Amino acid sequence: MLIREAHPHDIKQMQVVRHAVKENVLSDPGLVTDQDCDEYICRRGKGWVCEVDDRVVGFAIADLQDQNIWALFVDPEFEGRGIGKQLHDCMLAWYFAQNQPRVWLGTEPNTRAERFYRRNGWQAVGQHGKGEVKFEMQRADWLRLGAAYVGKTAPASSS
Repeated sequence: MLIREAHPHDIKQMQVVRHAVKENVLSDPGLVTDQDCDEYICRRGKGWVCEVDDRVVGFAIADLQDQNIWALFVDPEFEGRGIGKQLHDCMLAWYFAQNQPRVWLGTEPNTRAERFYRRNGWQAVGQHGKGEVKFEMQRADWLRLGAAYVGKTAPASSS
């Protein structure tokens, strides 16, 4: 298993993962284009991928412009292996190293994703969009919770 920075050549495989998920499914797959992904990983923020046998099986993207987590998805075939947690921690370590005070995200209620964010220290602060739970993470909370990753970039590899 390898966690590394995402690059434009990863976008096709990232889209395969995005369209394979069983929760937070896009109502219209055309809503998130390859150009959108490129914009978020190259100009608005940064992204990471998890590879297994040269296949992207998960990815995460942080957006500095809107101060939010734009994406964190794992191929359902690879859920439950800690991939989401590793991507999450790498992404937040980088995000808060940019001196951002807080970050937010939205996810569907009553999902594995909602439980994941609650377990990882995110605070529900209301609703977003079409009934999604809006979560926030404060920099001070991340510094306390994510101490193992503070000041580090994504690890070169992990087993």
